[in-house]
Amino acid sequence: MKEIQSIIKAFDEAQQQGKQTALATVVHVQGSSYRRPGARMLITEDGQLTGAISGGCLEGDALRKALLVMSRQQPMLVTYDTTDEDDAKLGVGLGCEGIIHIVIEPILPHQPDNPIQLLKTISAQRQNAVLVMLFSLQDRREVQPGTCLLQLQNETVAARFTNDTLQKALATDAKTAFINQVSATKTYVSDGKQFTAFIELIRPAVSLVIIGAGNDTIPVAQMAEIMGWQVTVVDGRPQYATAERFPSCSVLISKSDKVLEQIAIDTQTVFVLMTHNYNYDLKVLRELLIQKVTYIGMLGPRKKLVRMLEELKAEGIQPTEEQLASIYGPVGLNIGAENAEEIALAIIAEIKAVTAGRTGQSLRDCADTIHPRVEKEIEAVKLPM
Repeated sequence: MKEIQSIIKAFDEAQQQGKQTALATVVHVQGSSYRRPGARMLITEDGQLTGAISGGCLEGDALRKALLVMSRQQPMLVTYDTTDEDDAKLGVGLGCEGIIHIVIEPILPHQPDNPIQLLKTISAQRQNAVLVMLFSLQDRREVQPGTCLLQLQNETVAARFTNDTLQKALATDAKTAFINQVSATKTYVSDGKQFTAFIELIRPAVSLVIIGAGNDTIPVAQMAEIMGWQVTVVDGRPQYATAERFPSCSVLISKSDKVLEQIAIDTQTVFVLMTHNYNYDLKVLRELLIQKVTYIGMLGPRKKLVRMLEELKAEGIQPTEEQLASIYGPVGLNIGAENAEEIALAIIAEIKAVTAGRTGQSLRDCADTIHPRVEKEIEAVKLPM
């Protein structure tokens, strides 16, 4: 989500300066690549780049293609095949052994459903969204529709089609992706033409709620901001919970039993309890156990958490296995952290691993690939005439 936010900001600045722009999006990858489908990069007519579609190898060529797209005012599909040992002829030398398909589309500000406007709609609200990009892998000379549909919960925000049958099929599959909370890639065959759709599930940014406003929470908030997360800092002490100490965060001064009344919790909301006040943390933990929260980090030794759970049990509160699994205490990955900045790094890394469904182990020790490979053929759907 941070990449999307950066792209939106760069686009607004380019608009103020009267610059043309184009958006490059990775839509399909076969084999290995540095970035996965959904990676984006905004390109201005004077060569400014925001975001990334590779580790820096494709950007130069993508800039040249983007200038052509701006000139023609038509989307283009660009394919980079690095499986050939002689990939130096591409001028990129990726060494990734993959095939990367990228759609580059001009941003036409007068169109209310242009890609940037749809990204703004997604960024403005904390809910999952599904964005559909349509392109032709079969014939790159075919008209490439590009970004064509945005599906929010129970609402299709925008759709640009010339084929009603295809529109209905894409809308149905976008709703399915929304319900299943997983992206998909499908090929649709209609009237002798074949189009592929990247149906992308986009989640809101992580919302990190830090319970505590002591000095050791400052680097946690700062690192979370770098990640593009939304940060809320809560404390009962007005001399600590100030906008001056946490300039980029939402700051709440609250009693422990009133905290959750002021916070909207969704699937991307995580908590870290680090007030150094046992009773304050205990009361917040008691309220959090009623909620369905993915991650609750508890600063301090393991015996502190054990004591808290025993006290709650004495009150008749027995957390379920699912609730216990969401509590991480002591908080953070085991990286040998000592000072506040290192502890903050351990906390942020653990939150990222948990929200991504990973373990946080060294990549060197992973038996599988870093990202899932798409080796099988894309599902083909034949539409009625």
